[in-house]
Amino acid sequence: MFPVSALDMGAAMKTLVLTLDLVGTFVFALSGATAGLRRQLDLFGVLVLSFVAATSGGIVRDLLIGATPPAAFTDWRYLGVSLLAGVAIFFWSPAVHRLRHPVLVFDGAGLALFCVAGAQKALVFGLEPVMAALLGMLTGIGGGVARDVLLSNVPAVFRSDIYAVAALAGATVVVLGDALGLPSTPTALAGAALCFGLRLAAIRYGWHLPTARAPEPAEADKDAGRDGR
Repeated sequence: MFPVSALDMGAAMKTLVLTLDLVGTFVFALSGATAGLRRQLDLFGVLVLSFVAATSGGIVRDLLIGATPPAAFTDWRYLGVSLLAGVAIFFWSPAVHRLRHPVLVFDGAGLALFCVAGAQKALVFGLEPVMAALLGMLTGIGGGVARDVLLSNVPAVFRSDIYAVAALAGATVVVLGDALGLPSTPTALAGAALCFGLRLAAIRYGWHLPTARAPEPAEADKDAGRDGR
């Protein structure tokens, strides 16, 4: 396999993928650093969390499509923007605390940018449309999952909020736009806007997917009795 720079693709597409990646990295780093700040981590802990949250999704994406070593390890800008976001959040913590739900907003923005960047890069590497959309979703949710696991939280993707579905919707817009021959930049912006809008609407209005119904206490006791027999 070979790195994305070796592919025969236009300069505009290279710039678009890199820009989406770096902006998404910065925003997810803000999310990770803010979450670490709320858990009262020290400066080193905040910086580690910002880097992990910012790059995990992209690293998984690059490994799966064979773009090795991952861009986060070969391009200093990924580390640079992650540390910049972490330092900014750590030393401007009073301003962050005055914001309402900053982690959710930053996380939603990072999710939107990464899902479209992941889908774009997957298409560049020749993946089929369905697989490209799924990889875009995986790129979007990877950073949030890594952040939540390090903080001993249940990852948002496993809860009832619209999260992975929003990322899949944004990535699907990118894939459909590519199939229809539409310009890449407007399509990416539309996909990111859809993902971000769905995520914020889910937070605002409490949208969620159906969840498994827990058994009533009486039913649970009956089941336990049957198992005992």
